[in-house]
Amino acid sequence: MAASTGDRSAHFPAIEKKFGQPMRYWFDLLTQLGDAKYAEQIALLREGHGFSQAHANAVVMQHRGSTTSRRHSTVDELLESLGAEHALLTRKIFAAITKKYPKLELVVAWNQPMLKQGNDYIIGVSASKNHLTIGPWGNDVISVFEKDLAGLDTNKKTIKVPIDWKVNGALLCRLVKYRLDELG
Repeated sequence: MAASTGDRSAHFPAIEKKFGQPMRYWFDLLTQLGDAKYAEQIALLREGHGFSQAHANAVVMQHRGSTTSRRHSTVDELLESLGAEHALLTRKIFAAITKKYPKLELVVAWNQPMLKQGNDYIIGVSASKNHLTIGPWGNDVISVFEKDLAGLDTNKKTIKVPIDWKVNGALLCRLVKYRLDELG
């Protein structure tokens, strides 16, 4: 539930069950640290009490006043926050893909725009100051398409494209097809 809604408190029942203390106990423990930094608060819960990173983060961030991990409710709201050039290129990327694959759903996941099919993510985009990072999902997708990606900055899982990139819809659709074929 927390992953899809972003509601940090969705973790709380599992935390209370696993650690046998009400949430007030954990919040009071963090209050006793005074103005400790985020890393110190996380360390207290992880190292001192055996919390997972996800549970520690949920408690610490709630304690700090952030009740949700979601920054944007809709894709349009997210794109508006990117700036005109970044938003335009992102829209062109998704338009090129959805022209061929109209059944893919454009969603916000991990505070990034992503295309998915059912419960499976297909491809996403992340904006940085001077470029976009395209994240095609799939095993070894970057190495499989290494020759097609020549001239672009890649690593094991992502492709960086400059803001003035001329969208290569054919390439994007081949990346998507690879993922869809992988899913069967």
